Amino acid sequence: MSEAGGKSDAKSAPAVWTKPLRSLLGLAMAALLIIVSGTLVGLDYWRARNAAIFDAETDMRAFSDRLIDRLGILSGSTTALVGFTASIANSILVPPPDRMSDKIKLLREIIAQSQNLDGIYAGYPDGAFIQVVTLKAKSWRIALDAPEKADVAVRSMHLDAGGEQSNRLIFLDEGGNQLLERRLLATGYDPRRRPWYQVAVNGRKPAAIGPYTMVTTDTPGMTISQAHRGNGGVVIGADIDLATITDFLARERLTAGTIAFIMDAAGKPIIHSDRALMARMLAMKEKGERDGGSFSDPLVSGIRATLPKDDGVSFATIDGRVYVVMATSVKSALLLAGHRTVVAAPLDELTETANRNLYQGLAISATVVLLGLLSALFLARVITRSLGELTDNANRLQDLDFTAPRDLNSHVTEISSLGRAMNRARDAIFTFALYVPKELVRKGIESGQFAGRGARRQEVTAWFTDIYDFTTISEQHSPEEVVALLSDYFDIFNETVSAHGGEIIQFLGDSVFAMWNAPMSDEHHAENACRCALEVERKLSVFNADLKARGLPELRTRFGIHTGTAVVGSVGAKERLQYTAMGDTVNVASRLEGTNKVYGTTILASSAVVAQCADRILFRPLGQAQVKGRATVLLLYEVVGERAEAEQCPSAREGTEALGATRI
Repeated sequence: MSEAGGKSDAKSAPAVWTKPLRSLLGLAMAALLIIVSGTLVGLDYWRARNAAIFDAETDMRAFSDRLIDRLGILSGSTTALVGFTASIANSILVPPPDRMSDKIKLLREIIAQSQNLDGIYAGYPDGAFIQVVTLKAKSWRIALDAPEKADVAVRSMHLDAGGEQSNRLIFLDEGGNQLLERRLLATGYDPRRRPWYQVAVNGRKPAAIGPYTMVTTDTPGMTISQAHRGNGGVVIGADIDLATITDFLARERLTAGTIAFIMDAAGKPIIHSDRALMARMLAMKEKGERDGGSFSDPLVSGIRATLPKDDGVSFATIDGRVYVVMATSVKSALLLAGHRTVVAAPLDELTETANRNLYQGLAISATVVLLGLLSALFLARVITRSLGELTDNANRLQDLDFTAPRDLNSHVTEISSLGRAMNRARDAIFTFALYVPKELVRKGIESGQFAGRGARRQEVTAWFTDIYDFTTISEQHSPEEVVALLSDYFDIFNETVSAHGGEIIQFLGDSVFAMWNAPMSDEHHAENACRCALEVERKLSVFNADLKARGLPELRTRFGIHTGTAVVGSVGAKERLQYTAMGDTVNVASRLEGTNKVYGTTILASSAVVAQCADRILFRPLGQAQVKGRATVLLLYEVVGERAEAEQCPSAREGTEALGATRI
């Protein structure tokens, strides 16, 4: 694969977005907790809301049943008392003033049987009238100016012998004893013109009228009346105080915003739990506004518009507020028979507990999400710290840095396994790197030239060395000693060449092949190659002094340096490549190294090297020479030293000038 091909493949790789594991794990954990807790809270809220609505419907139905039962009891007891009075032959059959004491005694007994009766009375065909009212209500006492100990009041009206209306008011105590009698002015009251008389006269069944506002007590009431069976012209009537019904409607509310009312067959409200609205409705009725056109209550109107056709439950949205509405028919009671009871409760009040539980659940869920997020971040930090160490180890491996890694201790099995695998990979690569120039590999990867088999032409400085008379040294010492000697010797080269920006391409026996300006570019490659040779020469002087002190042979080294164009790249088989340089430049450098024998020199360089760095390196010209394998002659130069050092040392400068050091 060529270098261009490798770069093209890298560019064509699809881009993948990445985020830190800590962020991803935190987001995933938060999303999971939000979904789970939100689902559970939502289900719990929905279940609680439905349960609240179901309970509300049950309570509404029970409320309606109790109201109907109360109406039935009130209606039944009153109807029974009126019917009893109208069914027996008694003093009621004769108009006042006949048998007044018997009438009063009977009516007092009747009114005492029911706490809900406001009064009981009888009307006669001749216009006579008798009424017994209880004085338990403060309004009656005030209206009649009753004595303190009075228990009931008896009012009677009849025509006297002169044809004038006689109107008397008698007050009795609890024992039936008369306390006071008053003569009242004639009022023109005629029971025969009253609705209660007209609906029942000459009839056989009881009848009910109302509701209306009773004049004396100013409270809502109704009347049940029935014609006497002994004389159809005599009508018995009883007033029922509906205050207990309105009190029941107001008292039995499910919530603070609940309203209840009773509608007639035409759908007009006639009794309401709100006393103020009740008073308005009765006032309109008494003015003759039976269609309720002047009555305006948005809540009642909205509820009426959404009532179910039959008994049941519906929902009404009024002024942005949802109400649960239940309507129930009054079927059995004489009072309000054929009417409907309506109960409406705000949904938000019915589900207040569910909403409160929802907010509590959301608060708990938020706390759980926060704790889960913190736990996820902590866990992610623990994991990413281990992964960060693995990444650092991997980066060091990429840089061929084989610093001993730390043992990775992790509670995550996969991370521990990966750490052990990374250590094994490090050991394997370290072993492999002993046989491959690791700096060459590192720089080749950085430069992008290690992309497979391929090569290119470029200018390089080739550098060859060889040990003088190494064959004799090898014959005189054991292989183990030779290997140990060479290892220390090559360490000097490896360290110094790398320090001067060069790369050792290959160790050839006792020889070293190094190169500058490839794979990494180096603008001063010729100069750095010369400086490196001079540095190695200085280090070898110290090294040889130590060898001599130990009785070992000195390793005298010759250098050949040449700059020129070479074919540089990776060559070899598919499974085994070698990065190297080929061509005349490499051959000339090798030949220059061998030519040192002829001139007795240590470092020889070509004119191409001198041309690039003569202003920084001192050279001594040696003339022309014909090297093996090359048709043209070469101008040879000995590398003497670094020019800056020579200029600072007069003796060194004079020595080099005497030797003919030159600048090309």
